[in-house]
Amino acid sequence: MKNVRFLVLFGAFALSFISCNREKRPERTDTTTSGEAEIFCDDCFIPLMREEKVVFEGLNVAAQIKLTATNEKEALNALFSDSVRLIVAARDLTFKEKEMLRAKKLMPRSTKVAIDGVALIINPSNKDSLITVDDFKRILDGKLTSWKQLNPASRLGSIKVVFDNAGSSTVRYVQDSVTKGKIKSPNAFACKNNQEVLEYVSKTPNSLGIIGLNWLNNPLDTAEFSFTDRVRVMSVSPFLEAREDNSYLPYPAYLILKKYPFYRDVYMIISDAPGYLPSGFMNFVAGEKGQRLALKLGLVPANSPMRLVQIHE
Repeated sequence: MKNVRFLVLFGAFALSFISCNREKRPERTDTTTSGEAEIFCDDCFIPLMREEKVVFEGLNVAAQIKLTATNEKEALNALFSDSVRLIVAARDLTFKEKEMLRAKKLMPRSTKVAIDGVALIINPSNKDSLITVDDFKRILDGKLTSWKQLNPASRLGSIKVVFDNAGSSTVRYVQDSVTKGKIKSPNAFACKNNQEVLEYVSKTPNSLGIIGLNWLNNPLDTAEFSFTDRVRVMSVSPFLEAREDNSYLPYPAYLILKKYPFYRDVYMIISDAPGYLPSGFMNFVAGEKGQRLALKLGLVPANSPMRLVQIHE
């Protein structure tokens, strides 16, 4: 009889404990089109995600997206620590990283949403708008340190190389795909974000900015793809000598055809369960309306077919 009474009391205590825990952890009320969600986004892709957020919230008035600009390293760290469930980065998760999230009972998934270009920008007064991949690498390696080495007629002096952020996807991309190691230029430094790179290059004649293509779109141009007139965008050649006929700007067509050499994929990475707002927003960006916005902002949509038209003068 005592044992039965003990089991009854223990059962009542257990139910009470579970009930208290449930009170401390209220059930989620967000859906794919309502509620609140926070997203950490690499600063390179903030202009795109701002547009996506505005349109998504306009179509879903009960949804509120908090967009936090950061660098890629901090966005990934926030995902791994489970402080945020959706991020935008310029790479996918590795198998090991996905397993690490699964060990925390999370559900990692990723969707490629665009193809982006890494653009080289110079001051409008700089006439040296052509560069080879090899010369760009030599600049980053510290072997070319002045504009005169690229063009004997130049009077601009040393090449000031400026990046958006030390922990950004742009720095990682350059180290992985261009220098194959550390950036050794004595004149290279990092700002806080892409906006600061634009500001610096627009005011500094001897600067060379490395920036996400997403920041260069001209919002006033609705007829064709063009860049902001605050800076000049360099044409890049994969050949030994850069000429007008073998150098390419980071236009969407040249990104698709891989003629412009500096391109990368843009991913939305989620660790949340399906059926909630982070999933709803990611599906929107990867869907038809979201992909059209990516094209409008000068990127290549990853999940929407594009038709290339060759125009002869």
